Amino acid sequence: MSVSKIVAAAASSAGGAGLDVDEVFSTFLYDGTSSSLTINNGIDLSGEGGLTWIKARNFSSSNHALFDTARGGGKYLQSNEESAQETPVSAPLTFNSNGFTINTQADSWNGTYYSNTYTSWTFRKAKKFFDVVTYTGNGSAQTISHNLGTTVGWLLIKRTDTTGSWFNYHHGFSKSGNPQGAILNETGAAFTANASLWNLTYPTSTHFTVGDNNSVNASGGTYVAYLFAHNDSGDGGFGPDGDQDIIKCGSYTGNGSTTGPEINLGFEPQWVMIKDASSSGNWTIYDAMRGWPVGGDPSALYANSNSAEQQANWGHVDITPTGFKIRTTDGDFNQVGTYIYIAIRRGPLAVPDDATKVFSVNETGTGDSPTNSWPIGFNADMNIHTRTTGEDNYILARLLGTKAQKTNTTDSAGDQGSVKWFNDSSNRINLNTNWFTTNSGLISWSWKRAPSYFDVVAYTGTGSAMTINHNLGVAPEMMWVKKRSSADDWRIYHASNGIDYAITFSTAAKSYDPSLWNGTSPTSTVFSLGNDSSVIASGSTFIAYLFATVAGVSKVGSVSHTNGTDTNVSCGFSSGARFILIKRTDGASSWYVFDTVRGIVAGDDKGLYLQSNLAEQTGDWIDPFSSGFTMVGASFDTGSYIFYAIA
Repeated sequence: MSVSKIVAAAASSAGGAGLDVDEVFSTFLYDGTSSSLTINNGIDLSGEGGLTWIKARNFSSSNHALFDTARGGGKYLQSNEESAQETPVSAPLTFNSNGFTINTQADSWNGTYYSNTYTSWTFRKAKKFFDVVTYTGNGSAQTISHNLGTTVGWLLIKRTDTTGSWFNYHHGFSKSGNPQGAILNETGAAFTANASLWNLTYPTSTHFTVGDNNSVNASGGTYVAYLFAHNDSGDGGFGPDGDQDIIKCGSYTGNGSTTGPEINLGFEPQWVMIKDASSSGNWTIYDAMRGWPVGGDPSALYANSNSAEQQANWGHVDITPTGFKIRTTDGDFNQVGTYIYIAIRRGPLAVPDDATKVFSVNETGTGDSPTNSWPIGFNADMNIHTRTTGEDNYILARLLGTKAQKTNTTDSAGDQGSVKWFNDSSNRINLNTNWFTTNSGLISWSWKRAPSYFDVVAYTGTGSAMTINHNLGVAPEMMWVKKRSSADDWRIYHASNGIDYAITFSTAAKSYDPSLWNGTSPTSTVFSLGNDSSVIASGSTFIAYLFATVAGVSKVGSVSHTNGTDTNVSCGFSSGARFILIKRTDGASSWYVFDTVRGIVAGDDKGLYLQSNLAEQTGDWIDPFSSGFTMVGASFDTGSYIFYAIA
């Protein structure tokens, strides 16, 4: 363990900083290469240990492949099969300090014959999150020690030396009487286990007990156990203050209605597995990386099946800022009965300290791929792109899947079908889109959600004043709110304008409209909406983008400018601004957009406009300034301006 991690672990045990979600869990998407491939997902597997679970997405007859550090990367198991662990001649995986390397070609983890695409889920060993244990059976009841250090949420056991089912215990099973069990590689309901399985004993924070069933404890048999924690009410110990939960293993009761139950996890999930515990059903896995749009159909994989990824068409399970909402009557999710789930929180939990990890600007013709698919160094949650030669300004959100809106129109969200903006290889943005007539001159700005910096919320209006939960962690200083289901104006809140004012993506000045924000300033957990149908129309769907200031990273602010005099705008940056959005509020003006890729220089700059599809214009608007930017005196009218800048 590195010195920094020893310090972090010690601080966490003393009530200080804990691990972040991104240090212990990753969903990483990649394309097969049929040759050595290194996956840098930021997880220390060689030093800390853990599990990497891989599944081919785009073709059937490819089994799941589970590799763990306790057995070594030369051995793998298949969650949808009873078979013993496979031991190829060459080790398929090598575990690294920041991910893993795939050393061999195989359709299950690194093929190209079918233009193979893959997902990998990596779970790092960490107290109160995950542990992996190997043991040898003795043919009679025995207890097995583990290091989870908290409530066991999900216990999964597989015999490795020969065939055997994947028996598991789940915290969401009924606690009435003896502990229950279920089988991961089958679709059957949970059952009350006899003494041969768990020896009629519930697992504890330090050990679990097995009976004499050959699948969990045959004499001389070898086994691996995966243990997933259940955090409850702030006992997880994660995050900057060591008080955050990141994994929940619970249950809900289905009602058989498209208005199904809403599960409050206390956090927004990025990965969920759901299983009908009362009846037959798949072990369905959703994650935000492969496509989990709010109000749309998520992409499903099944732990019990080798089938390709399914685009659900039976209804949907929606992500919410505090959990997930069931909106289907499909039997795998919502008939009358008990359902169990495992949910992992979306990260990060820490406020960003490096703008390059949460914001990227790219332009065709500056060294990026001509196919408009770019490595940006992080997984984007929102993107705005246009062409410098004149084009609509498209705004995309991971929560909206394949749908797009435009900042320069009032249009509803339009579905672009098979476009894979975010549902592509990790740490990339894929804008190889078919509505541009050429690939040239594309400019693209990407944001990652992070505490105190940026958040995205999708919600449905009720027709009356309402509050909406968010995960920004601070009061948003700027909000862009837009109806998705039909045409309507963008409604924009900016703290410097005051709570009774709003502005739109147009050249118009701010306007007095107390009905929009209900006369209530946003807080660190909610924002308020009044009775204006453009933000709360009953049954309509909406998207809200929330922005805030992070020292040295981003700045939401306002400034007064006098025509003819340069105005230095200090944002607290050390090397100037890479991105600037600026708009006059007491008179007509454009929403000017500048960035360093196209040029923020002393002299002429290249400007675009969020409210217009005009081609890029050249003028001496902005000059570099070490702590922010300079508004050139003669280029802006005298007046009050709002701005948003990123270092």
